[in-house]
Amino acid sequence: MGAHATKRDAAIHDGLIAWYRRHARDLPWRRSRDPYAIWLSEVMLQQTRVETVIPYYERWLEAFPTVQALADASEDAVLKLWEGLGYYRRARNFHRAAQVVANERAGQLPETAEQWQTLPGVGRYTASAVASIAFDEAVPVVDGNVKRVLARLERIETPTDDRETVASMWQRAEAILLAGSVKEPGTPGAFNQAMMELGARICVPRRPSCLLCPVAASCRGRAAGVHETLPIKGPKRVVPHADWVSAWITRGGRVLVGQRPPGLLGGLWELPTTTVAPGETDADALARMVRADLAADVAEPSHGKAVGSDQTIATVDHVFTHLRVTIRVTPLALVGKPVAQRHVALKWVRRAEFDTLALPVAMRKLVRASLAKR
Repeated sequence: MGAHATKRDAAIHDGLIAWYRRHARDLPWRRSRDPYAIWLSEVMLQQTRVETVIPYYERWLEAFPTVQALADASEDAVLKLWEGLGYYRRARNFHRAAQVVANERAGQLPETAEQWQTLPGVGRYTASAVASIAFDEAVPVVDGNVKRVLARLERIETPTDDRETVASMWQRAEAILLAGSVKEPGTPGAFNQAMMELGARICVPRRPSCLLCPVAASCRGRAAGVHETLPIKGPKRVVPHADWVSAWITRGGRVLVGQRPPGLLGGLWELPTTTVAPGETDADALARMVRADLAADVAEPSHGKAVGSDQTIATVDHVFTHLRVTIRVTPLALVGKPVAQRHVALKWVRRAEFDTLALPVAMRKLVRASLAKR
């Protein structure tokens, strides 16, 4: 037992380890001791459900079975395989980190959490998860599930996004991790996965299954009858809404697409798209976008109808983490040859070639709807 551990901490530790050994889900990354595969699972599982991740995880390891294979892959190939998982920065950082491992560490993955955090995009949680699961380093993890467990277990009644609250949670997680007894020594990886598993399956956001919880007897929130009111979150952020308009520009049976620059959805392909400002029509927004982003002009429609008035091919609503958008796509003819100004590159693609491009989820929906009507 750790020097500052209490009997309660040891009871929580032992109860979690015993429960996890009996009830842990059989997940593909739990059958592996390969640090690369474990790292991949932790990156994919960030803000994504287990059920969604499993097929992506399996396809990824078929395509890039080693860190060297990933390092050697093109960014286009990486983003295409990631398509649909969202939060594409994870994929780009994972790719860059693999290149650092391959080129600067002679292919040797880090072993400690401190070393893991030197890689691009690897924060404290991911570093601790991989180091504990793959290398048995005695470091705790605190993710959304663990925050919920700790908030109820310790009756923490301050917002879980508060910096001091988060710091105290890391301290409590470490204290319980180090409280292993001779009876249930466990491993750091098993304990950390037990905490996350408990939050995912038992200590769920609504109607937690307290009767099935292995540490219910130690739960201060339940003892006080406030467990269902915890965790406490800060004020809910208002997600703004924006209107976007995309251009369906064709020549010789091909459609114009552009590769987004670094930043939001960077590296993915899209129809040329712009935000419609308040008071601006779709036609005005498209004309502005064509001049600024494609260094061209919009050709006057031969049928006499204003662009964007009643020509919308398809409309898609989509929610990003920080923004809700409505995207409309309108057919457009250009004067002059388009030149990439905002995009990294432009290219003309045939209908069948859209399946080979890495597109954001909203754009994939928009393209499919547009192709069905053209």
